[in-house]
Amino acid sequence: MGAMTMERTIYQFEDFARNAGNSTRAPLRLEPASRSGQAVRVGVILNRRSHQNLAETRECEGRSNVTVACPDTRHDIVHELARFAERGIDLLVISGGDGTVRDVLTMGQSVFGKNWPKIAVLPKGKTNALNVDLGSPEDWTLSQAIAAYTTGRTVRRRPLAIRPIDSKDSPVLGFIMGAGAFSLGVDAGQDAHKIGFFNSLAVGMTSAWGVLQALFGSDRNQWRRGTRLKLAYLPSGQPIERSGFGDPQRRHIMLASTLQTMPLDIKLFGKDQSGIRLLLLDHPRRRVLFSVPAILAGWHPSWLKRQGLHHVAADGFAMTLDAPFVLDGEHFAPGSYRIEQGPELTFVAE
Repeated sequence: MGAMTMERTIYQFEDFARNAGNSTRAPLRLEPASRSGQAVRVGVILNRRSHQNLAETRECEGRSNVTVACPDTRHDIVHELARFAERGIDLLVISGGDGTVRDVLTMGQSVFGKNWPKIAVLPKGKTNALNVDLGSPEDWTLSQAIAAYTTGRTVRRRPLAIRPIDSKDSPVLGFIMGAGAFSLGVDAGQDAHKIGFFNSLAVGMTSAWGVLQALFGSDRNQWRRGTRLKLAYLPSGQPIERSGFGDPQRRHIMLASTLQTMPLDIKLFGKDQSGIRLLLLDHPRRRVLFSVPAILAGWHPSWLKRQGLHHVAADGFAMTLDAPFVLDGEHFAPGSYRIEQGPELTFVAE
């Protein structure tokens, strides 16, 4: 872990590579155990520290087909996933929040390679954005997730794959990343969690606060200042479009995701976009900010682009920034990065 800024931990990508161990080793091959008449073999990664995380181990008592692990570190996650793979699990259950999902998927690359089991997520975190996208209930249980392996839906998603621009280490995998005012919004959301607001309510509260700050603050206000940010499409290297408003070296907000549905069903991205979906606001012009409620409801007229609000889709992009960015609720160090699409994963849902 890196230094603390405003009491927020800044993570370094090297931490993930170090804990993953030798990420170039040959992935373990799964031998799925579920055949006709046999119980589904399940491996559960449980984060006891996640908000609302109950004693899931009670559900596992007496189930010989279910193995539970409570890793304390990322290195422990690799060890436990390798143990699951050796058992030939059919279903990997992640009981935790978005950050736990990020860590398990990132650490699992060196174990599963391209041969991942199906995945279920029990939403035990604070925002649970992935679970919102998958469409499973907030109170989904382990028993229901195991049943969904055979009776539920499957949803395929490719996470964002992020790594330093010149790194050959395995990327960090996650689903929602952002910079600029988005990072401030995450900080405010974590403060909202401390006073009792969780899930979509926290998202709504912090979004409203950010808009008010940007509307009525001066350009010296951190909510209006933005972040020095350079963006280019990959692999072409062509700069991502920008309007003429504000400092040409800065963007007010950048948000990227591969999810299709966001918390509160807000319509941040363009319609019918595939790949990596980006929302970019060059400068917080008040005409745009006064339209935020309609924009979040899906109203995206063409004049918004001329005013500096861009809805972009990309196979990948490069990013250089001078302030921390956020991936699934945690801050990562500034620098130069490449963001691409990770492996296609199959999630089970109700």
